[in-house]
Amino acid sequence: MIQETSLVQENSSRKVKIEKVVLSVGAVEKELEKAKKLLELISGMKVQILTTQKRIPNFNVRPGLEVGARVTIRGEKAIQLLKRLLVAIGNSLFEDQISQNHFSFGIREYIEIPGIEYQRDIGIRGLNITVNFIRHGVRVKRKKIKTGKLPKKQHVAEEEIIKFMEDNFQTKFD
Repeated sequence: MIQETSLVQENSSRKVKIEKVVLSVGAVEKELEKAKKLLELISGMKVQILTTQKRIPNFNVRPGLEVGARVTIRGEKAIQLLKRLLVAIGNSLFEDQISQNHFSFGIREYIEIPGIEYQRDIGIRGLNITVNFIRHGVRVKRKKIKTGKLPKKQHVAEEEIIKFMEDNFQTKFD
């Protein structure tokens, strides 16, 4: 007698992966140079300076004012950096920090990151980290010719992000 075995294959298009890790710091004038050095120290990559687009007179904000810096890291380097950054916060996150397709967290002092020592010219600074998730098929939304809409099922839900982080990074959630 032959036993029937049902092999259920998981759809490869439903797999979740990390698209990019974005490190950012907000600062102006002299502090912006320190922030730029900090991001270059952590990532080893060139930093992008963020400028304002609008005028807000109450806050002395004008168009073209440099207000921050960020760097985007992709691929295997992003995963290795994320592991180090999670150690700095005790490898635990709150569920409030997770949103659809991404999660964000902050590090109060960069010296908490393993392998990075205090730099006198930078001082004590913190930074923000955003991790974006993606599935196969997002190119449909991003391409220039014949762009399409992405269905809701193609977005990465909060529960899927939690499961991914628990399985791959042993992250705890409160």
